[in-house]
Amino acid sequence: MDFLTVLQILDSSVRLATPLLLACLAGLYSERAGIFDIGLEGKMLAAAFFSAAIAYTSGNVWIGLLAGITASMVLSGIHGLASITFRGNQLISGVAINFLAAGMSVVIAQTWFQQGGRTPALQGDARFQNITLPFADAMADVPIIGPIYSELISGHSILVYIALAIVPLTWWVLFRTRFGLRLRAVGENPAAVDTAGVSVVRARYAAVMICGVLCGIAGAYLATSLAAGFVKDMSAGRGFIALAALIFAKWRPWYALMACLLFGLFDAVGNRFQNIQVGEFVVPVQFMQALPYILVVVVLAGLVGKAIPPRAGGEPYVKER
Repeated sequence: MDFLTVLQILDSSVRLATPLLLACLAGLYSERAGIFDIGLEGKMLAAAFFSAAIAYTSGNVWIGLLAGITASMVLSGIHGLASITFRGNQLISGVAINFLAAGMSVVIAQTWFQQGGRTPALQGDARFQNITLPFADAMADVPIIGPIYSELISGHSILVYIALAIVPLTWWVLFRTRFGLRLRAVGENPAAVDTAGVSVVRARYAAVMICGVLCGIAGAYLATSLAAGFVKDMSAGRGFIALAALIFAKWRPWYALMACLLFGLFDAVGNRFQNIQVGEFVVPVQFMQALPYILVVVVLAGLVGKAIPPRAGGEPYVKER
């Protein structure tokens, strides 16, 4: 395997890891506040559809991004209403959101566009274009450093750079601000936070809404950057892999980045190396496509160790009188 092939695999890993990273950080905010959210998949799917549909209709990808974020935040609001206000089962609420988004996106897409549950292909300003960073072309011929900068670091859409920038921002918010301290405290001991005069409900709703924003960006990236439109079930289990990455990262943003890049690498390798022949035996394409999911299970089963979630996670808070 030559150096250029390695760079291409790593470049593909970054692109494939971006929606996982955004969804993983979304779950990080929510679960740090004590709200388990397995509806990440549904929010990404709804955001992917509405971002693609509105981007195609308006011809402006930024309006599509805003529509995707709005759709995801609406679903986050529903999850917050069910799990915070009405103190319902958070897992059931997340499953309901996944089913709702999976059915709603296809039905509305068929009604609007009559293309079998997909949107028309996005072109021009209706898609996020790749950005060439300064001096990328000039440095392309410089040994080692040039290809790394021009092929791996440069040439991604703006949402990739936003996702990478959100990682240190999340670390700073959670561990260096009063808001982050309260958010983490709400996930560990909401009664103590309430006694201190901080609204548990408000903090949890804030976390759920942040989760909605990040899932919206993740879904919009799938439909308007990684692909050129919406197709049925295009999230393809990424929301669940993001939850696995969150457990693997033990609810820490920098570890989440490494976990998502690792899973993105698995996906890139599975896509790159197909029809592999070992002697007279040809490895089935289906096995290579399933490889990322198999490796996720292996990693979680053998490498994570003891991962302790927030102590108040999944438990509705009932204020003492």
